[in-house]
This record gives sequence, C-alpha cells and structure tokens, in this order.
Amino acid sequence: MEGSQAYNFVVKSQIHDYSVEFIDDLEIKLKDELIEGDFIIVDNKIINLYNNLISKTLVKHNYIGIDSSEPQKSYQEITPIIENLIEQGFKKNHRLVAIGGGITQDVTAFIASIMYRGVDWFFFPTSLLAQGDSCIGSKTSINFGRFKNQLGGFYPPNKIFIFPEFLNTLSLAEIKSGMGEMLHYFIVSGKSDFDFYKNNYKQAFNDKNILAKIILRSLKIKKRYIEKDEYDQNIRQVFNYGHSFGHAIESLTNYKIPHGVAVSFGMDIANFISVKMRFINKEIRQEIREVTEYIWEGYSIKNIEIESFKHALSKDKKNVGTKLGLILNRGYGKIFKNIMDADDNFTLWLKEYFDNEI
Repeated sequence: MEGSQAYNFVVKSQIHDYSVEFIDDLEIKLKDELIEGDFIIVDNKIINLYNNLISKTLVKHNYIGIDSSEPQKSYQEITPIIENLIEQGFKKNHRLVAIGGGITQDVTAFIASIMYRGVDWFFFPTSLLAQGDSCIGSKTSINFGRFKNQLGGFYPPNKIFIFPEFLNTLSLAEIKSGMGEMLHYFIVSGKSDFDFYKNNYKQAFNDKNILAKIILRSLKIKKRYIEKDEYDQNIRQVFNYGHSFGHAIESLTNYKIPHGVAVSFGMDIANFISVKMRFINKEIRQEIREVTEYIWEGYSIKNIEIESFKHALSKDKKNVGTKLGLILNRGYGKIFKNIMDADDNFTLWLKEYFDNEI
C-alpha cells in the first residue's frame, strides 16, 4: 500500500492511548514487535489462509487457535483459554496478541482486561468490520449462555496493526458487511464525508488502495467521537444509527444476513421513519438508499413479520422504559436519538415499509 506511514495515528483514551498503524509486511511487523513472553490468540482460519506469513511467529511464541464463532465468544469458552495462559506461565508483564476478526478481538480484549487486573494487548484485525470499525473504541463484550454481549467493558489494545492484504481472502458477503457498517460513520459525520463514500465505495470492492482510504477515513470519524465519549454515555450513541433495526433483522433471520448488510437495511428503515416524521425529505433518503441498495443486493427481509420485528425492537438497550430509543436522521451530520412510542402510526409505517419498500 502506497504511503502507508501517512495513515498512522494515535487514539486518546482515558484508559491508555493507543496507536493505529497501517502495515505492508505482516511477517516483518510480527518479528519486530513481538517479544519473549507474548502469547498469541489467533483465528484458526487465519492460520490456514496465511500460514506462510505467520508460521515462523507461531513456532517462536505460545499461541491458541480459536474458531471464529459466537459460541467461542462466551464466558464458558474463554475459561480454558485463561487456564492455558496460567499453565503456560503467562505473567502480568507479558502481552496478548490477537490475530483475527471481531470475535477474536472480543475474546482477547475481555481476557486482557481481567487477567491480573489488566495486561497489555496488541491487535492485528483481519476482517473489514474489525479494520474499519471495531478495532478502535475500547469496547469488549462476550456472551453469557444464550444472552449476547452481556459481559464486558472498555479496554483498548495498546497497538493496532492494519494489514490490508488480509482483506484479499474475504468473501463478497464479508466485504459488503464491512462496507455497510462503515457507511453509517460517513452519514453521521456530514455531507462531505458521505459524498466521499458515495463517490468511492463501488471502486473499493476491487481497489484495495481506495478501500484503505475508506477504512482510514472511517476510523478518523469514529476517533473524533470516541475521544469525546469513550464510555458511550452521550454523543457516541449516534453510532447506533441503523443498528436497532439491524439487530432486529439479524436476530429474526437467524443471522443469515451479515451484520453490516442488516445495518444497511436498518439505516434505510430509520430514514423511512425520519421521512414519515418530517425530519428529512425524500431526496436525502433516496440518495442514501442508492448506496444501501447496492450493499444489500442479493439479500431479502420480506419474510419478517411486523409484530416479531416490534418485539425485537422492544428489547433494544437504547430504549427508555416502554419507549423506543431510535437513532433517526435530521440530515447529514444531524443523526440523533429520538424517544418515541411504538404506537399505531409506527406500526403502520413499518407495515408500509415491509409491504412496499423492499
């Protein structure tokens, strides 16, 4: 990647500041950064796909390979990992190194946050979702039994290394998911950032240099907000734009629709509701929909039943009492939280959307 040094930056955190570095050579970076005592937690798929780049590192350092699945991201499944670390002599001054996507990130971050009251950790994100979004922001979360993301906190890595070549082996679905997730940052940020995304997103599917620029800009937008609201108490909540509806879509389709694709549908529903409430005009909604339609092409949510959808929305953590806490749209750069009733009008709007808009 040309001029990768210019892409590097530091995120300020109340816990500890951390650096983000775009790298061209994974093998050399692993050799230069890792030291004796470091313990690697790596996605098994990455071991298979990139064995030629990481095999020397895995021979030299202790590591655990994990499967990138929701059951792995649970309190029950991290217990043997912690036992392994202690048995292998992992100490407070040693470091964890995560190589994988969001599940590997959550598992490693959670363990790092509780091991000896906190140990240093590095992150090599391998998915577009992780590279363009979750790698910064400090959040950690794991599942407890059948309850998703119920345990966690805030504990960022000390260093993040973004190796764009990892994206070469992602499926189209994974790329679409990452592109859909990043899109919401550009709408939250404002018209100029949305225009940048709109003018470049199609080329990004085939041009890794353009994709890297979108990743960088996505992270820079997120950085502005998380440095002001690291613990998600205030302005950072606008990043849930598209997510209340998206999470409902994910759960009601048994996660057959990738996260970022579900968020793309969710942003369009949020915009549709925003038009109905006269927060935005139809032109803004249509301009964004031209992008979201490209991302969700090949996926359908027509079979979702309205009452089930409303029930899923009622469980959203942004709700206030019996009222929905939806992130809606007043225009580019004017995304906001709207507390509202799931009344008859709201039900009619949802019915109109599912009947006529998809």
